Amino acid sequence: MKASVGGYARATDLQHAITLLEAADGMARVLAGGQSLVAAMNMRLSTGDLLVDISRLSELRGVTDEGDTIRIGALTRHVDVEGNALVRDHAPLLADAVKVIAHAAIRNRGTIGGALALADPAAEFPACVLALGATLHVMGSDGERTIAVEDFFQGLFETELEPEEILTAISIPKAEMGERQVLQEVTRRSGDYALAGLCLVKRQGGHRVTMLSVGEQPELATDAMAKLDDGDIEGAIVSLRAEIDPPSDTKASAKYRRHIAGVLLRRAVDQVTGDAR
Repeated sequence: MKASVGGYARATDLQHAITLLEAADGMARVLAGGQSLVAAMNMRLSTGDLLVDISRLSELRGVTDEGDTIRIGALTRHVDVEGNALVRDHAPLLADAVKVIAHAAIRNRGTIGGALALADPAAEFPACVLALGATLHVMGSDGERTIAVEDFFQGLFETELEPEEILTAISIPKAEMGERQVLQEVTRRSGDYALAGLCLVKRQGGHRVTMLSVGEQPELATDAMAKLDDGDIEGAIVSLRAEIDPPSDTKASAKYRRHIAGVLLRRAVDQVTGDAR
């Protein structure tokens, strides 16, 4: 099956891209790496939209040191996130996530901004940036605004982005001395979406826990986090299983995903504490 496209325009700069989106009156889609969008179009899940190609906007690519944070351009490809020294030093969770994202061809073309804007609940990057407490930078016809990651994801494939807005960058707090960042997930085979996954960030101020593939969007497991802050690991496992509402599908049942969530939390805590169980 071939894609049905309403038109194509390559943006020459960020402002040009925003002008194109605004003129399309909600009937445009941003093309960055295209690894999810093109597949959806080929399956006719997205039809008749104007494609606004931003893939050559170099100002939206790269990682920079901004003092207490690192700023990752939205067009930074997965493989470049993994290989960047600033990311490995200050947000290793993102570098670890790239290693389990699909396959090399996807990692060489996919972008971090595209993954976040798509907001696939089974993808690693949305859960990771939520666990890290990121801030997202957005540009639209009314100028630039910032969105706390806790407010960005709004449901299944839904975000706070307006139709004429573009995600331009993500700011991540630099890891504190002694901070631990862990990703655990279970897949049926390498390259598949996780049946369930968990991100754990342990800082001086407490724990942050997020899940992937167990709901319509990544969310903080606040009850489990509070239990971990109190040192109650068993209570945290019980709370996590109660907090999530996983789906049942052909790959795994809700009961199995809820069980695995607790297993992954225990594994993550063991990894943080150095327990070899």
